[in-house]
Amino acid sequence: MPAIIPGPTYAEMRDPSRLPPLWQAQAHKARTDERDPANLFNLTWRRPDGAISHLLIPPSLTGIAANIIVLIGATFPSGSHKVGPAYAALAEAEALDGLRPGTKTLIGPSTGNFGIGTAYVSLLKGYAAMVVMPDGMSRERYERIRRYEAGLDLTPGSESDVLLTLERTYEKYAGRERYLVLSQFELLPNYRFHRLVTGDAALQVAAAYGNGRIAAFVAAPGSAGTLAAGDAIKARYADAVVVALEPRECATLYRGAQGQHMIEGIGDTFVSLIHNVLTTDYVALVHDADCVRGLRVLAHNGGPSFTPACRCGRAPDGVCMRDCFGLSAVCNLIGAIKTAKLLGLGPQDNLVTVATDSFDRYPSVLAELDQRTGTPDVATLDAWAERIFHGADTTEMLAVNNTPEQARLHAMKEQFWRRFGHDDTLFQAMRGMAYWDEQAALAETIDQRISELRG
Repeated sequence: MPAIIPGPTYAEMRDPSRLPPLWQAQAHKARTDERDPANLFNLTWRRPDGAISHLLIPPSLTGIAANIIVLIGATFPSGSHKVGPAYAALAEAEALDGLRPGTKTLIGPSTGNFGIGTAYVSLLKGYAAMVVMPDGMSRERYERIRRYEAGLDLTPGSESDVLLTLERTYEKYAGRERYLVLSQFELLPNYRFHRLVTGDAALQVAAAYGNGRIAAFVAAPGSAGTLAAGDAIKARYADAVVVALEPRECATLYRGAQGQHMIEGIGDTFVSLIHNVLTTDYVALVHDADCVRGLRVLAHNGGPSFTPACRCGRAPDGVCMRDCFGLSAVCNLIGAIKTAKLLGLGPQDNLVTVATDSFDRYPSVLAELDQRTGTPDVATLDAWAERIFHGADTTEMLAVNNTPEQARLHAMKEQFWRRFGHDDTLFQAMRGMAYWDEQAALAETIDQRISELRG
C-alpha cells in the first residue's frame, strides 16, 4: 500500500514557522509548481514572509470610516481557501481512519471551490477524485477541476440546486466501499479548519489596525465553514458580532425562502449541518445583481477618474484587490459595510471578512453581464460603485441571536439533515456550545496523529 504524502497539522497551518526549516524551504520552492506536493505546506493564510494575506479596503470605496479587513483566499494553492478544509478532511481520514492512496475515490459535492480543493488535494496526495456539482456554474470552475485530473458528475441547476448534488452523492456514492465522501456541509474538519486557522488569522491581522480588536466578522455561508472563524473571535472578544449573508433572491436563513441567484458559492437553500447558529447574531441580505456589478467595478483596469480602482487596497505583496475578489467577496464587502453602519462603527473599529477566491473564476460571468447590459463606461462604473458600496444600508438585517430565531434555525437544520441519516442525539448536542468547543479541542489529538504518520 502506498505511503501517505505528508502535509501540515492544524497548528502548522496557523503558523508555518513551526515546520522544520527544510520543509519550509521546499514549500517556498513549490510555489512555482502547483503540482509539487510540497504545496500542502503552503495551506495557510500566511505568506512566505509570515504576513497574513489580507487587504485593508480604502474608505474611498466603502464610504465608511471603520476598517474593513479582507483575508485573501486566492493566495492558497489552487486559488481558494476552500482547499484548506478539503485537505483537513483528507488528513483526518488518513490519521484517524487509516485511509491510504489507491484505496478509495474521493467524492466532493460542491458548487465549485470546495470541489476544486478536493480535486487539487487529491492530485497532490495521490487519490482519484470525483466532484459532484450543478451544471450551471461558471465554466472556469469546470476547467480547473479537469486540470487537476478529477472527474465531474454534473447535476441539473445552479447554486440554488445544491440539494440535487447531495441527493446524487448519497444515492450514488455514500456508504459504498470504494468511495469516501467529503461532504463539506457535514464535515467537522471544515469547522475545525476555520475556527482554528481562519479565526486565528483574523485575530492576528486585526491586531495591527484600529483598536486591535474585532467588532464584527462577516461572511456569506455556503457550507458555513468560514463562519466558524466567528467562534474563535467570540472566544477572544465576547461582544464581537457575527453576521451571515445571503442573496436576497434566496433568503433561506432570513425567512425560510428559496430561489435562484447568481452568487456562486453561497446561498445553498438549507442550514448547513456544521453551521453553529448559536454564535450567529444577524442574517443580512445582499442583492445578487449588486455583487455581479460590484465585481465589474473592481475588475475594471482603472483610469484617472475612476477612484475605486485607482485607490484600491493592497495586500502585503502589492496585489490589487481587483485581482483577488470574486462574487462572494463582493457580497462579503457589501455585508461588512452594512454591518458597520448598523453597529455605528468608527475609525478605531475593525470588521473582518474573507475573499474566498479571485476574479480568474468569473470572466465568463462578467462577459454575460456585458452581453446583457452592454460594456459599461467609466461613468457607469462610478455610478455603480456609488450605489452599491457607498449606498449599502441597514435594511434587511435580521437579529437571530435570540431564542425564537435560534429555535427556528435549529428546526430548519434538523428537518433538512434527518433525510440524510443524522439523528436527534447529534442535533441535541449541537444546541449547546460545549459540543462545538469539544470539536475544536480534538485538533490537538488529530495533530499528534498527523505528526506520527509523518514519522
